Amino acid sequence: MTTKGPSRKQVIVPMSTENNNNFMKSSALHVSSINRQLRNAKSEVLVDYIRSDPLGITVITNKVS
Repeated sequence: MTTKGPSRKQVIVPMSTENNNNFMKSSALHVSSINRQLRNAKSEVLVDYIRSDPLGITVITNKVS
């Protein structure tokens, strides 16, 4: 699911509460890894941050993918 805002885009990734907690413990590392792979693919999209959501996690990007 992708939602559109004024300058940021969101991608909601459904996952269980246990997986969500484990993922969020190292979310800064995940943001770095995702951005590194996006740069390697010469993408203009970069992840700004990841936040916990009742449905899973929400990945906030700088542009529409």
